[in-house]
Amino acid sequence: MKNNETRDFAQEKTYSYLEDMRREDGLSAADAGRVEEAVYYVSETSPRKQGEYTIEDYSALPEDVRVELIDGYFIVMDAPNMPHQGVIVEICYQISSFIRKNKGSCIVVPSPVDVQLDCDDRTMVQPDIVILCDRNKMTKKRIVGAPDFVLEVLSPGTSHKDRVLKLHKYRAAGVREYWLLDPDKERLLVYEFAKENQPTVYGLDGKVPVGIYEGRLQIDLGEVLQRGIRFDF
Repeated sequence: MKNNETRDFAQEKTYSYLEDMRREDGLSAADAGRVEEAVYYVSETSPRKQGEYTIEDYSALPEDVRVELIDGYFIVMDAPNMPHQGVIVEICYQISSFIRKNKGSCIVVPSPVDVQLDCDDRTMVQPDIVILCDRNKMTKKRIVGAPDFVLEVLSPGTSHKDRVLKLHKYRAAGVREYWLLDPDKERLLVYEFAKENQPTVYGLDGKVPVGIYEGRLQIDLGEVLQRGIRFDF
């Protein structure tokens, strides 16, 4: 697909995802309440509604209202639990150690970090981990444009969003590599968008090569789970 066609397709996926969630009652009462809370806060200053919101509306939200803005829609974010955060810390440590040892110019950034993914005013996401190699995309407040690498740790409340909606958004925006760590199914899905559409599937007990470093960096998931906070308590 050409770039504009890819982005249009990703926006169609956003609408389709939200309609499916409404139709199947996929939003819990708590999640629906948090989306309504975000809408309430911006309704005082903005005439817009779901599907029309902008980064201006997103920036007007209180810091404790956890949502992402995707194609003009506020979409709820789950608060991360301790195992989730432990995994992120350990993976970031391995990436950062590799970059420092090799005197690399890329940086690794854990959530919360705002990513203005499409360089427009209708999408702002907060990936769990990003690797950014073009520092010109950094501002004091956010990353503007696609990071080189994104990792999301799945949870029951975010699994469908991360596997479907964000998959299409990251691909369309130009992210080079996307990892989906699924603790429930004990697997890691790795997408290298420039090479193929289907993911490579790994278990959570071995080393996994990072494609943007041509395999020179390998994340030891066994060590991540051993040193981090396990998911099975």
